[in-house]
This record gives sequence, structure tokens and C-alpha cells, in this order.
Amino acid sequence: MRQTMLGHALTRLEQAARHLEIDGEVIEKLKYPRETVKARLMIRMDDGSRKSFMAWRCRYDDTRGPTKGGIRFHPSASMDETETLAFWMTFKCAVMNLPFGGGKGAVKVDPRTLSKAELERLSRAYVQAFAQTIGPDRDIPAPDVYTNAMVMGWMADEYASIIGRSAPSVITGKPIALGGSLGRDDATARGGFYLVRHLEKELGLGEGARVAIQGFGNAGAHIARLLDSAGYSIVAVSDTRGAIHAPGGIDVAALIEAKRRGAVRDLAGKGDVRALDDDALIGIDCDLFVPAALEDMIHAGNAEALRARVVLELANGPVTPEADAILGEKGVVVLPDILANAGGVTVSWFEWVQNRQGMSWPLTEIHARLKASMEAEGAAIWRVAQERGVSMRGAAYMHALLRLAEAIEAHGTQQFFMS
Repeated sequence: MRQTMLGHALTRLEQAARHLEIDGEVIEKLKYPRETVKARLMIRMDDGSRKSFMAWRCRYDDTRGPTKGGIRFHPSASMDETETLAFWMTFKCAVMNLPFGGGKGAVKVDPRTLSKAELERLSRAYVQAFAQTIGPDRDIPAPDVYTNAMVMGWMADEYASIIGRSAPSVITGKPIALGGSLGRDDATARGGFYLVRHLEKELGLGEGARVAIQGFGNAGAHIARLLDSAGYSIVAVSDTRGAIHAPGGIDVAALIEAKRRGAVRDLAGKGDVRALDDDALIGIDCDLFVPAALEDMIHAGNAEALRARVVLELANGPVTPEADAILGEKGVVVLPDILANAGGVTVSWFEWVQNRQGMSWPLTEIHARLKASMEAEGAAIWRVAQERGVSMRGAAYMHALLRLAEAIEAHGTQQFFMS
């Protein structure tokens, strides 16, 4: 699996390096994670038994600052996946010019099988195991797949108990009452939304554009709401239990309510909404396709079927390198994950800054700062793509790699060899 996930990620690094005059030692430094810690978490279950869960925390590169990245609870989590996600975070932070390196954490568990009390014990056990790894100036976790503000609140509380004082900046994505930032709930989708709106003319999008969304969790639901408010038409959606399609558009408020009550497929049969096979979603005739689920959802076996002109990657790594090549041949513009879904980590940075300053910013300021950041970096990467004749993904990696190389070289050779 390491060859598949991290190998794919490194392929994109090497492709970007070919277009730039980058010292070979910089590339060598970025090929491997700086630190990956593995632990077995033992918790007491509600029935009195004890159960163990494997967990990981990776600090991939801290050249530009403390590492930053979410913690996911997922039954298929692995060390290889965690390291790959941390690699992507390294480049995502560099793309957005944030003073962070890349990190990631995971627990191999299906949290849906746990009670709330068991979930809290597991969350606190994670912090107990990795208390020496994380820290406000060393490694700052955040929510990811199947974790949320409640879980982050438990983790921040546990860390404070361990060190004997409050340290809100150790974790972002917390509840507002515990120092969380306004705007964090929809930040990932909102960043992608600002990017699309800013590049509408170049992408040939705008009011009336048809959208298909793969995955209707937090990011998927928020991007549907935001695009709908801008006059886009949501014509197809999927979640873990099925997919639906309506050529004339789906009522987003009804869609969100259906998901809250159960699944998006519950809307099938209402009006012109019909059920759809999951595999058929990618072939829906639309202008914008939004993968907002997990990795490798668009691959060599289905990329040819994609009918959209633009892909907005709200998930991490949803398009494989093989699929990238196919989409490139088809003329599909892919707005890459390390740019498109960077709104989450950008607002996490805002939260970290607010915690350190002991103040909070109003929602209007959060949105304005996020919009400015997404537009500035999106425009810069679009220019690189046009000037160099490369894809948006290639341009994003080049944009990030130049910043990483500058920081690595500024530290000097001693820092490189001691890392």
C-alpha cells in the first residue's frame, strides 16, 4: 500500500521538480517523513471489557513551522495512509504560505460502533499516547474523517490535564466555547467555493452550471449549499448508502434534511429525483464534479467515463496519477486537493493565531481573510499553469516546492543533515 499511496504522491513531487531547478538534497529530504509514531490504545468498553486500537501520528516535515494535520478515525486507517496524508499536508501548507509543516494522525477504528463514552475514552487515550509528539509549537492536530469539534474538545482537555495548564492552541477545530474559531465548520468547502468563484471565467463556469457531488459529509453538504446559493444546479449526489440524480436540479435544503434523517437516497422518487448506482455518478452529464469522499475515487478504471469539464478536489487524493493523465487528455481541469480543500487548514491557522493572541475574530473577518488567501494562491497557481503549460496540479506542486526549497536551503546544510 505504501507504494500505491505515498508512491503516487512522490510521483507528483518528482514531476514538479523536473520543471524547476531544485537541489537534489531538497527532494531527498521530502521523500520520507521526519517522524512517525505508532501506539496501541487500550480503552475500557462499556461492557467492562478492554479493547485495543492501533494509532499513528506522523510529522512529515517541519521546515516551515510546527506540523499541522487532522486526526481521522477510520476502519481502514494505516501508517502508510497517515504518512501520505501528512505529505499532502506539507505541500498544502506551503501552497497557502502558512507557517506550518505537514502532519497527520489516525486510529484504526469504526467510530460508529462505539458509544459516546467509548469514543471519549478513545480520544483521550490518543492524546495520552502522543502527548510528547503534539504541542502548540511542535505538532497541532485538527478534525478529519469521523472526528469533529466534540472529539477535538476532549483531546484539548486531556492535553491540558497532562501538562497541568490550559493550552488551547495545541489543537484546532475545537468547540467555540473551548477556543474554537468561527467559520471552521464549513471552511474546507468555503475555500473551494471561493476558488471556483474566483476562476469562474477561466473555467467556463457560472450561474446555471450543473454540479455532481461524490460524498455528502461535512464538505459535500456545505459545498452544495454554497454553490446552490450562487445559482449553480446540484444535479447528482452520493453518500455511503447510495446516489441520486435529477437533471433539473435537486432542492438542497431537502437534500440536507434527508441526509440528517438518514441518507440522500431517501429523496429518490420525489419529483424527478431518481436513484442511481454509485458507479454511475461519475458518468453524469455535468459541468463541475466534486469528489468529497476518500482517496482514489477517480482511477484508471472510471476516469474515461467522467463527463464534467472541471473537477474540484475537496477530498484528499481522490484522483490517482493514472486518472490524472486520462483527464488531462480529455481536457478536464482538475483543481487539486492541496489547493482546493486548503480552506480547512487555513482557518485552522486562524484559530491557532487567535488562541495565541487570546482573542477571537468575527465571522466576517474569517471569511474575508479566507477569501483573500484562496483567491491570491489560486490566481498565482493558474498563472504558473498557463505560463509553464502544465496542469493545475503540476502548478500547485511547483508553487509549493519553491517555497519548501527556499525554507530548506535557508536553514542551511547542517539543519538538513540533522533532520
